Amino acid sequence: MEEGIVPTQPQRSSKKLFGVVVLNAVITLSEFIGGIMSGSLSLVSDAFHNLSDTLAIIFSYGAQKMARKEANKKRTYGYQRLEILSAFINSFILIILSLFLTVEAFKRFTSPEKINSHLMLTVAVIGLLANLFSVLLLRQEADESLNIKSSYLHLLSDTLSSVSVIIGAILIRFFDIYWIDPVITLIISIYILIEAIMVIKKAAAILIQSAPAIDYEKMEQEIEAIDGVKDVHHVYIWQYSEKIIIFDGHIDFEDQLLSEIEKIYPRIISLLKLKYGITHVTIQAETKAKDQKKLIFLNKDESY
Repeated sequence: MEEGIVPTQPQRSSKKLFGVVVLNAVITLSEFIGGIMSGSLSLVSDAFHNLSDTLAIIFSYGAQKMARKEANKKRTYGYQRLEILSAFINSFILIILSLFLTVEAFKRFTSPEKINSHLMLTVAVIGLLANLFSVLLLRQEADESLNIKSSYLHLLSDTLSSVSVIIGAILIRFFDIYWIDPVITLIISIYILIEAIMVIKKAAAILIQSAPAIDYEKMEQEIEAIDGVKDVHHVYIWQYSEKIIIFDGHIDFEDQLLSEIEKIYPRIISLLKLKYGITHVTIQAETKAKDQKKLIFLNKDESY
């Protein structure tokens, strides 16, 4: 017996993500122009940062649109995993950028740049306001999707970068403290690096179909406590996407008509869905199974 995958999660606002793409593109162009005119290397670097983030957000937008496509004969599970792949790639890009910014920060300790701090400050404030608006737009969605969260982290890094540029511009303008820029850059880079690693670990776990954090012993006990169920074994559980967890298992029932066994299925499915968040359930019904009855079945070449 197989219980199909439930419909995908409610659609998020694609208009928000599209608006963020447009805003980031404008910020990138502004910082390129402002950086060249002011002679500010930090603004030009931030423009490249924003450019990579804009491309990453475009990728997230495309993945989100593709994920909404219906399943077909070639993609029977649909396209929802594209969002996880997008989150993984975006987070990987963030790690590369963080390492690059760290290297650049150390370089600036030894070779501080003299710049037009007034123009630098003006452009940075514009960038901060636009990035802050984008962050607020995606704040709620970031808690519901790894894909959106990776884009959100990109925007957050941009916002923090704008703050660092502003602080640096003020301190350079009034106090000639040039070393403050690389210090702030290092702090931001470490923060973004930690956040990106957390996302990439979660995305990677889903991509390799890891089992979710479930109390399997308790689940086994609760299934076997259902009237008519003798034993549950040879269970495979894996996470297909953020919202889809799949259960495939063998269940021993009391020897009876199949029509009577089928009346027990809804109770098992309801338990797995409501208590353990499992959305796709496949059950192989048995009455006199003689094979090795372990809850989690492993072939001889497999290990935990």
